[in-house]
Amino acid sequence: METTGVTRMLHNGLQGTGAHAYVSHILEDLDWQLAGQRLTGSPHTIWQILNHLIYWQDFCLQLLSGEEPSVPDHAIDSWPGTDQPTGAAEWEEGVQNFLADTQEAMHDASTDVELEVAFRPGRSRAEVLGMVIGHNSYHLGQIVLLRQMLGSWPPPSGGDTW
Repeated sequence: METTGVTRMLHNGLQGTGAHAYVSHILEDLDWQLAGQRLTGSPHTIWQILNHLIYWQDFCLQLLSGEEPSVPDHAIDSWPGTDQPTGAAEWEEGVQNFLADTQEAMHDASTDVELEVAFRPGRSRAEVLGMVIGHNSYHLGQIVLLRQMLGSWPPPSGGDTW
């Protein structure tokens, strides 16, 4: 399929370019214990934010694959109850799951994005991917801020956007 301006925009938003830090850099080289540390005044830890991102990104990927995911009864149901991962392996698994889902969304952005989503009449695939981009950008920005406050920013690949 030919790459269009819309496809490029979706790819850029999903992977992080321009004014956004690269998604993979935001989560790079972060100690699992820091990811579970709750800072004074912060409603969530990085671990909780990551799992919230995974929840909703997976929800949208299910929509894009023609499935009808269950909508939680309350927004709080999309946040994990635990502040921290059980160890480095669980943290790394969460990061890899999120990045793999981001790659799946990139693939979905390369398809006919004007097609309507089966269980969201009137909503196109591009709109669902746009929701992923907006949601991820918001919460990844929170992760960057928490990393800065924890003294763990920038990551080795750098934190500047250009």
